[in-house]
Amino acid sequence: MLSLGPKFIPQQVKKPEAIVGNDNPVVQLKMVWPENLLQNPPEVKLPAGYNLRTFQAGDEAQFYRLMELAGWPGWDAEQLRPWQEAGFEDCWFFAVETVSGKIVASAMGVHDPTDPNPEGSELGWVAGDPDHAGRGLGRAVCAAVTRRLIELGRRDIYLNTDDWRLPALKTYFKLGYVPLLFLPEMAERWQVICGQLDWPFTPEKWPTTRIK
Repeated sequence: MLSLGPKFIPQQVKKPEAIVGNDNPVVQLKMVWPENLLQNPPEVKLPAGYNLRTFQAGDEAQFYRLMELAGWPGWDAEQLRPWQEAGFEDCWFFAVETVSGKIVASAMGVHDPTDPNPEGSELGWVAGDPDHAGRGLGRAVCAAVTRRLIELGRRDIYLNTDDWRLPALKTYFKLGYVPLLFLPEMAERWQVICGQLDWPFTPEKWPTTRIK
């Protein structure tokens, strides 16, 4: 769902462009947590049968499997390392199936070293097991990361995403994230997305720059 920085960036989510053809790159969308909601972090809600926790040593193999299920194959220790180094303390959350102990959703809060704003905090690598889709687990881990970043005093909280990720986009909207209109073309793209999602298109309320 996201593209961040260092070594391992799958071709389909390279930052800052989502690759849709070698000669036709499309700049990824950005959404931000609005300044007026910094005092109102999102609630974390999980359905029965699941629990929420942060990363523990030994979770790596399950995480690699989850990423493959989510469409990002090839993760290993080398590819994970830069994200762990860029992550904030206790800001990598998992939704876990209680009976099996299986990790079924994941999200991280990280600082992308390539971000020009040293205060930038990215909600990244949101992934879910398709067998557990539709239960609000992605929303839960995203809410947990966002809430933790706010607890840490982070203000410039954002994410990168793509036009075609409609279920994820609706989740971000419902949490409270809003589009960042950082390029002239963004309003038109978001108008299409809002139409597809049946979501209010209110560009006059959306920011054009991130919080400094």
